Amino acid sequence: MKKKILAIVMSIVLVCGVVCAFAACGNEPAKNDETTKAPATETSDLAYIKEKGKMVIGITEYAPMNYYEGDKLVGFDTEFAEAVCEKLGVEAEFFIIADWGMKVNELDSKTIDCVWNGMTITDELKGAMSISDPYVVNAQVIVTKAENAEKYKTAEDLKDADIAVESGSAGEKEVVALKLNAVPVKAQADALLEVQSGAVDACVIDITMAKAMTGEGTDYEALTYTGSLSEEFYGIGFRKGADTADEVQKIINELKADGTLDALAKKYNLTLAE
Repeated sequence: MKKKILAIVMSIVLVCGVVCAFAACGNEPAKNDETTKAPATETSDLAYIKEKGKMVIGITEYAPMNYYEGDKLVGFDTEFAEAVCEKLGVEAEFFIIADWGMKVNELDSKTIDCVWNGMTITDELKGAMSISDPYVVNAQVIVTKAENAEKYKTAEDLKDADIAVESGSAGEKEVVALKLNAVPVKAQADALLEVQSGAVDACVIDITMAKAMTGEGTDYEALTYTGSLSEEFYGIGFRKGADTADEVQKIINELKADGTLDALAKKYNLTLAE
């Protein structure tokens, strides 16, 4: 009797196994379809921007690159970016980067699509972004009160001075590299305020800003710029490896060829990179 029961049980197990095998075989094509599907390709950065219909441009406010005249944002980089976006077929939308030192994070998180605001090209940034060809010549210069112009002209003159610098800027890197006493602030405009108030002896900022915002007829008439600590170049930063960089560079080359960029440089008293 036990042998007969065992035989019945074994027969049931065998039948179930065969049924399951057929069921598995029946499902196999669906499984194969799923596993052999080509992985979904990510939309290109350029396509992503065009789908949105706008390029979000990360800036800080400072003349002559991006600044307000009343309610209107103007400046070399403002007009430059708008001209490129028009050819690209998208709207230019400007986003103020509150902390310049966080510009790479803002870019990678897609809060912005590019950094376009007198950004000095450095080896460090080349490793974190895809950067356009240089477009404007810049320098890091010493700004101080006019009465101290003869006192602070060289790096050596600054050895005992307190020097305001924008956090994350080329100016900060230059001051730190020279082992001088850097006082970080959030923006270059803040650095000028620190000098004007007497909180620091000098600041180191872009010559483009120093020329536009110090001296007679400016908001900082009591300040002047003296010596230069370094020469450098501005570039536009895009997400690393983004195809947007190549497309924008093509448009920039067109704007150079047709004289648009040269006219803008003359309007804002800037020197274009060769």
